[in-house]
Amino acid sequence: MLVIRADLVDEMVAHARRDHPLEACGQLTGPEGSDRAERYIPMTNTDAVSSDYAFDSREQLRVHRESEERGEEPVVVFHSHTRAPRRPLTDTGLPEAYPSEKDIQYMGLQPGVHFVIVALTGPDSGTDLRSFLLDEAGGVVEDEVAVVENYMFAHTGSDDVPDPGARS
Repeated sequence: MLVIRADLVDEMVAHARRDHPLEACGQLTGPEGSDRAERYIPMTNTDAVSSDYAFDSREQLRVHRESEERGEEPVVVFHSHTRAPRRPLTDTGLPEAYPSEKDIQYMGLQPGVHFVIVALTGPDSGTDLRSFLLDEAGGVVEDEVAVVENYMFAHTGSDDVPDPGARS
């Protein structure tokens, strides 16, 4: 399961809306070994088309080095789908947020990193956000996404908050 803060989801969606009709892309990094995204880094789509994305290699190297210096690692690779992709539209009318063959090749380069796709048909349209991983055999597996306000109770649930009126 990918647990992610709402403010980071908002940043990815805003980036996808801003770059539409081009695909937006970026990374979310977090403390090494935590699988907890803390920082969104918008990236340049060097393909500059509505049906594909590619990170700028120099920018990606800079982000990699900066993340290492901060003790961070990639937790999420993000991009948007802005048109009817290689799969048919869903019954909602949104382009399906599902990895393309090229996306799956990229996923193979970073095992264990969540690949988040935000599908939207226009800058003001609704969105569909999904996360994917590759299983050990290289198959695409959809990963459940939990959007939380903060990570404090994400592992146990908000019902574990002590009742301030209760006496011990």
